[in-house]
Amino acid sequence: MNIGPLRGLGRMFERVADAYDVGRPHYPDEMYRALTEVTGVDLDGATTVDVGAGTGILTRALRARGSHVIAVDPGAEMLARLVARSEGGTPSVAAVLADGNALPLADGVADLVTYAQSWHWLDPVASIAEARRVLRPEGAIVGCWNFNHAAQADWLAAYEARLAEAVPTYYGPAVEQWSAPPIASAFEVIEERWIPWTRLVGIEDFLLDLRSHSYMAALPPEVADELVERQRVALREEFPEGVLSVPMRVYLAVGR
Repeated sequence: MNIGPLRGLGRMFERVADAYDVGRPHYPDEMYRALTEVTGVDLDGATTVDVGAGTGILTRALRARGSHVIAVDPGAEMLARLVARSEGGTPSVAAVLADGNALPLADGVADLVTYAQSWHWLDPVASIAEARRVLRPEGAIVGCWNFNHAAQADWLAAYEARLAEAVPTYYGPAVEQWSAPPIASAFEVIEERWIPWTRLVGIEDFLLDLRSHSYMAALPPEVADELVERQRVALREEFPEGVLSVPMRVYLAVGR
C-alpha cells in the first residue's frame, strides 16, 4: 500500500516505537472535558479519526470514553503496537496504515478528527482539507500537544538547555523562537486553551520519553546513548529518589 510522503517519517518513529509506547505522557482528564465543552461533541458514541495515532495514546483514551476510533498512521510498527494494546483489553479500533494528507475514508464519516502530537508533520493545507472532507457538518478538528513547562521548574529548564546544546535539530522550550504548532491559522478556530497539569514519572520512563522524540531518533545511536546518560546522571543528582514531578501543559486548538 502506498502511504504517501510520510512513509519515511513512519520509519523514523518505528525505530523508537518501544520508547514512544512506554515513555510518552498521557493527556490529563481536564483536556477531554475541555474538548467536549468546546466542540459540543459527546465522546461517548462519537466517531473519531485519530490522525498520526502512533502507538495509540490518544486512541486508547478516546475508546475508554466510548468513542469509535479510526486510528490512522504511516508507521506499520506503531500501528502494530496500537493493535496489540487493543487486543490486550482495550476495545478494538480500526487501524489504517495511511497518510494524513490523503485519508482513505469516505466523506462525512466522522464527528471529530484529532491530531495528537502529529499535525506539525503534515501538509498544513492538504491535511485540513482532508479533515473537513471526512467530517460531518457539525464535526470538529482537534489538535493537541503535550509540552514540558520548563519555565515552571529550574531543573526542567536546565534539562531542556542541555538538549538544545547537544542536539542540532532540537526544537523546544530552550529555543527562543519555539512556539506551539500553528494549527490555529489553518482553520476557523473555535477556541485555543493551555491546560496545565503535573506528571509524576520515574527517571527511566522520562528518559524513554526523551528517546522517542524525532530529534533523538535522528542522532547516531552512540551519540543518543551518551546524551541520555548525561541527562540520567544530572536527574539522579537532582532527584535521588528517582521520581520526577514534571510541570506540563497541553495546548488544545479546536476548529470547524
